[in-house]
Amino acid sequence: MFVMELIYTAPLEAVDAVLEDHVVWLDELYAQGHVLASGRKEPRDGGVIIAVAGDRARMEAIAAGDPFVAAGVCEYRITEFIATKTAPELERHRETLG
Repeated sequence: MFVMELIYTAPLEAVDAVLEDHVVWLDELYAQGHVLASGRKEPRDGGVIIAVAGDRARMEAIAAGDPFVAAGVCEYRITEFIATKTAPELERHRETLG
């Protein structure tokens, strides 16, 4: 499982100009089962995505496909973690150490 932190690198006007494309990109990732939750940070200086993918390389490739990245308005900080405890709704993503 991954925490993908978006950090805006441009003024909000530039971010907002690409927001619709970013939302379409997110909707596709939800449909593929990669994204579990997403939203803006408060204060609005970026966002957070909770995601699953086969490995870190796949997650980095997914992040590189974000229209925000293509437009140069954000960068990602990706943190991988082992979800050993989850809410029942996320049980299929639960992992074991070993």
